[in-house]
Amino acid sequence: MHPTHNTRSENIPVQSAELLNRRVAAAIDLHGQLKQARGNVRGSAFIAVHELFDKVAGEARRDSDLIAERAAGAIQVATERSFLIPYPLRIADETQHLFAVAATPAAFGQSAHDAIGQSETLGDADTDDLSTEISRGVDHQLRPAESRVAPK
Repeated sequence: MHPTHNTRSENIPVQSAELLNRRVAAAIDLHGQLKQARGNVRGSAFIAVHELFDKVAGEARRDSDLIAERAAGAIQVATERSFLIPYPLRIADETQHLFAVAATPAAFGQSAHDAIGQSETLGDADTDDLSTEISRGVDHQLRPAESRVAPK
């Protein structure tokens, strides 16, 4: 660790970095999956779905930037740790993409929600706040994707 005037225990940033590196890996993976969906979607609502995926991908990129800034870790460490299920390669139908695009951010959002309690236990209120912000954002992003999928 570099010398700092920060009054937090030195253990908190070390433990939080481990927690955050897992999340930054997933956020980067999520962004890539959303861009993949955006580039491969087909169907009658192509433009609307394409724009929706672009918006959600932008939010995922923002999240990955926020997490990476807080983690201050090495990206080489983070990229090995994504816990998201790989995006399906052989889909083109807009409904299948909408389902996949809703499922992946939901898993990422759940991890942000789980991190809230973990960072609180560590005594890292700033990471706790960041996780809360991301969790709220993902919930907000899910609504438009899920609203386009017809209920069964």
